[in-house]
Amino acid sequence: MPILSSAQTSDATLRGKGPADTDVVAKNVATGSVRRTHTDKDGSYALVGLSPGTYQVDAGPGTERTVTLQVASVATLNFGAAAGGTNPNATTLAAVSVTATTLQEVKTSEVGTQVSLRQIETTPAASRNFLEFADTVPGMVFTRDANGNTSLRSGAQATSNINVYIDGVGQKNYVLPGGITGQNGSQGNPFPQLAIAEYKVITSNYKAEYDQVSSAAVTAETKSGTNEFHGNVFGSYTNTTMRAETPSEAAANKKTPSHEKDYGFDFGGPILKDQAHFYIAYEGKEFDSPITVVPQGNSAFWPLLPASVQSQFGPANLPFKENDWFGKVDWEPTDRDRIEVSAKYRDETQISGVGGANTATAGLNTSNYDKRFDIRWDHSTDSWFNRLQATYEDAFYNPSPVITGVGANYTPYNDQNSVLIQTGNSPLAFQNKGQKGPSISDDLTFNDLSWHGDHVIKMGVKFKSVKLTAQDAGDSNALYTYAVGPTGTENIPYKVQFGSPVPGQSPVATSRDQQFGTYIQDDWQIDDHWTLNMGVRWDYEKTPSYLDYVTPADVVAAFNMQDPNAPAGQTYAQTLAKGGVNINDYISTGSNRSAHKGQVQPRFGFSDDLFGDEAHVIFGGWGRAYDRNLYESLQVEETKSVLSQPTLYFNTPLAPCTSSATCLAWDPKYLSIPNLQALVAGTSAGKEVDMINNNLRTPYSDQLSLGMRNKIGDWNTSVTLVSIKSHDGVVYTLGNRYPDGSFWKNGSQPWGNGIPGFGSLIIGNNGLTTKTDQILLSAEKPYTSDSHWGATIAYTYTHALKNNDNNDPTDQYAFDFEKIANYPYVTAPGISKHRLVATGSLDGPWGFVLGGKLTLATPVPDVNLACYGLPSSGMDSGAINGGGCQAIASRPPGTGKFIVGGKVFGYRDIDFQATKNFKVYGNLNAYVRIDLINAFNWHNYSDYIETWGANGVLTRTPVIYNPTGNITGYPRTLKVSAGINF
Repeated sequence: MPILSSAQTSDATLRGKGPADTDVVAKNVATGSVRRTHTDKDGSYALVGLSPGTYQVDAGPGTERTVTLQVASVATLNFGAAAGGTNPNATTLAAVSVTATTLQEVKTSEVGTQVSLRQIETTPAASRNFLEFADTVPGMVFTRDANGNTSLRSGAQATSNINVYIDGVGQKNYVLPGGITGQNGSQGNPFPQLAIAEYKVITSNYKAEYDQVSSAAVTAETKSGTNEFHGNVFGSYTNTTMRAETPSEAAANKKTPSHEKDYGFDFGGPILKDQAHFYIAYEGKEFDSPITVVPQGNSAFWPLLPASVQSQFGPANLPFKENDWFGKVDWEPTDRDRIEVSAKYRDETQISGVGGANTATAGLNTSNYDKRFDIRWDHSTDSWFNRLQATYEDAFYNPSPVITGVGANYTPYNDQNSVLIQTGNSPLAFQNKGQKGPSISDDLTFNDLSWHGDHVIKMGVKFKSVKLTAQDAGDSNALYTYAVGPTGTENIPYKVQFGSPVPGQSPVATSRDQQFGTYIQDDWQIDDHWTLNMGVRWDYEKTPSYLDYVTPADVVAAFNMQDPNAPAGQTYAQTLAKGGVNINDYISTGSNRSAHKGQVQPRFGFSDDLFGDEAHVIFGGWGRAYDRNLYESLQVEETKSVLSQPTLYFNTPLAPCTSSATCLAWDPKYLSIPNLQALVAGTSAGKEVDMINNNLRTPYSDQLSLGMRNKIGDWNTSVTLVSIKSHDGVVYTLGNRYPDGSFWKNGSQPWGNGIPGFGSLIIGNNGLTTKTDQILLSAEKPYTSDSHWGATIAYTYTHALKNNDNNDPTDQYAFDFEKIANYPYVTAPGISKHRLVATGSLDGPWGFVLGGKLTLATPVPDVNLACYGLPSSGMDSGAINGGGCQAIASRPPGTGKFIVGGKVFGYRDIDFQATKNFKVYGNLNAYVRIDLINAFNWHNYSDYIETWGANGVLTRTPVIYNPTGNITGYPRTLKVSAGINF
């Protein structure tokens, strides 16, 4: 079962040594806010809950220091000596320029990297998605797919396993993939980039305060108003003439019209100087992006598709529009209290679902919105700090088909689970999924405890009540499937799926989730060398629609009926038992399920500052992190029974079936949806039954790391070895069995041997697993005003495996083997073995600021089921299933080189940006910026051409990139921006 959350602070902690028994006072240079604490008898102190920014800190006359604190960091400042591991830099605040020291966090056991405002402002960027800059962190991959949809991923785990915390508020999506709300299948941005001050990416071994995450945690701090009025207005634009052709456009000799527009503003300032401030930001986005329709799977069948279908191959486009707002007000009535209120509103509309195997007629009209409101009260004393926080969220995703009615799907006759091309939509194209509800949390930190060193102990508790909603299908679409054989495509379908509603019952599932979580952690600085980070958290989530669900009586009765294909006296339940499926594990009475209570998550880390100067630090740790089960996986039992999507088969030469209630002789009248619905009206014939294991567990990951940070001259470097194993991902498999219990017979699965009077049985269990081992190397030369330049280098080596044969890491269906335990481990999809990302920025002459970014990656594997005439024993055997097909991950040959060597890379990209700043008058400034994306127009292909082989012999090069298919990222694109600021 799923879990819940607790506050994940983006605040900073400042600790160190000063004069004994004296006050340490920190004043924020920009806002005038003041925080204070008192040193112990040995001079130790810790200031916690500080907003990232520049502070004037003192421990009495003559000790004043000006320092800059980074987001979600623990920094050291000793008043008796210069702070170790620092670099001076100039921080400009309105008309005041202060020279500050940026305190680097080097003693943490977390595997994490800061992304500064300087990097956000100077790194070339194709979009205004602030998560794009996480791509510069070792182990992270930010992707813009061929549909323009963006996603952030870490290691072999899916995007669903990340979490993003903005001002300490988790943005987790409880219903859909994507990791955070609004990012499932979206070209949009999760938050206005203007409003992001900086953020930190933690790829593993986070502390106990982090929850609902099992891969990467991103914690971001938003901008606030200051004692001076500040504002920005900007706009950026690119269109068809400012970009190169995509490969498919070049092949078609036709360029699809497109454009991209971004625009927005922000404004902030004082309400009461030193006490209250406001900030507001808005960003709008309008896209019309090119996309390519290209068939998938075995290329030998492509020329055999109907001419009317082939005419839909080639360029298409994806219109999109978004509005993104954020506002914040803060008030500090005393130097012990801070009250902050903020709100976010995002809405977008788009055409999606086009490209690859989906033609324009298979597209979706999609609306997507996300609303959040947050209020918090911080109270501090010399020895403790408390944060009380309340939030409310309302986020929904609602796609519907562009064209309702009849659609078509085409599959190879010998691999009916593989889609070549789709020209319409099934009833599953109608969805309405979202979450709405409040939460409250309290986090208490003790910052002056001493025992064999200094301790900062933090503990927290959170309760959340959120209503989850999921509509999984509609009743106005039908999808007919046609078999493509060696001589062409059959002119009648062999299968149809359509919506069949139950009169008087709602197709929408809802569940009022009750979530609870608590944690305690201790950051124990034993001495100037050793620091231990120890913590434990426990989470619990109660999802009533899963726990209280009652399997319909007619379904239960059907299991105890005679299996019509079995010897007399053998029930279908007995057939399943012969095949290793105990149906009692899935039949729910409404009282035989319980929420998972075992989500205990110990987390331990250490760091050893070898010489006590923060120049050479060894660090590492081990921890367990539970994520959650997505509600769209938990609700299928309910929605399938109310609005089922029955599948009926038709006996055709290429796809024969045995005459039954679900296998009919074809009649042209069956092209009518009402006639199809009449066939099953008042019956359960053909209705799929989905059932979930009664003892469902929550997915989790175990994370182990060991590394070393070194300061070499002006460079901060790090090398880390990471091992992450994720377990218990939910997966749905085919439950049907032949009468003797077998899953394979004569090379076929028992799709026609479903539940008596119903259709197929689909069962959900835990079982998806990933195994990731990585080497993470990074080097950063921080920007300083004295040197005028900065640079980052991130290299990742990844060896990752997954027990599935699907290119989509978020897909939870696996029908190619008897059960998930039979799937072999293959190379995980979407991951390059070698990846290098380098960035640089430079203050040029005449007010220019220059930036560049290089990305190189080896090809990602094509993960699929290869059918090429392998001998079959009639059962799953190793990597080969009973149909003689092999689960395989094949990396295509590289498409290019970089400077030297051969064609080893599958992704190459060099981006540049140049910004010219102008002083208009006083504090009013203007700028013009040019971004050149993919300067050398390298084609980073994303579609594969598969030629597996024949007669049991695998082709020497079974997979290559499709040279006229879709690409990830952009073709060479020139983007022009302009703005004013004050």
